[in-house]
Amino acid sequence: MKILVALKQVPARDSQLKVDAAALWLDESELSFEINEPDAYALEAALQLKEQHGGEVVVLCAGPERASSAIREALAKGADRAIHIEEDALGAYDTLSLARLLAKAAAAEQPDLILTGLQSDDLGSGQTGVVMAEVMGLPHATIIMAVEVDGATLRVKRELESGWFQHVSMPLPAVLTIQSGINKLRYATLMGIKKAKTKEVKRLSAADLGVAPAATVRLQSVYQPQRVKQTQMIEGSPAQQAATLVEKLKFEVRAL
Repeated sequence: MKILVALKQVPARDSQLKVDAAALWLDESELSFEINEPDAYALEAALQLKEQHGGEVVVLCAGPERASSAIREALAKGADRAIHIEEDALGAYDTLSLARLLAKAAAAEQPDLILTGLQSDDLGSGQTGVVMAEVMGLPHATIIMAVEVDGATLRVKRELESGWFQHVSMPLPAVLTIQSGINKLRYATLMGIKKAKTKEVKRLSAADLGVAPAATVRLQSVYQPQRVKQTQMIEGSPAQQAATLVEKLKFEVRAL
């Protein structure tokens, strides 16, 4: 069984974020980077499926040269090999063009299963996995909490709202987006780190894959939320003030 895991490198969660001079993205000069957390859970799910059913786990990552550190970490945790689409201007790709880029590289591998994180920690659109599935013409399911493979059939548990879950069966090959927290993440062992240095990392470019950005969505600006304070005096009798306060907490603040 061949499982392909789409992995993204994102700014570390404890980073101090600053907008760049063009106000189009973050100033990355002083940022540290890490594996996108939902993608780390997708990798863990893939490694557990490999332990149960055999086969190989292939990591697919698009990003600049620095993304190689995230790839090596995935290999150290147990992935067998990796594909690195080296692209410095990844910000020029919107969800559709990025999905086409990943799909083109994934199609050449002909995997039985493709796993991605539910969403990225930096943009959080939650769309890349499902658009990738549509581009490849594969069945897909999102917000996955558990995965079971039985021959050529896949049975998954999806998280819905208000504590409800949905169980879905689908054929392989398929694409799943994995919810964070479904498993306990493993650490890379010293032996795994040593082995990662000898594992294959195939490097491609967007030109090799014949995919151009061709963005259909344009990012106009990035800015930090403005912190504002507002004081509102509530008038009337104590009973009227209490009623007004409850109404505001319920419908404006949504704290009740």
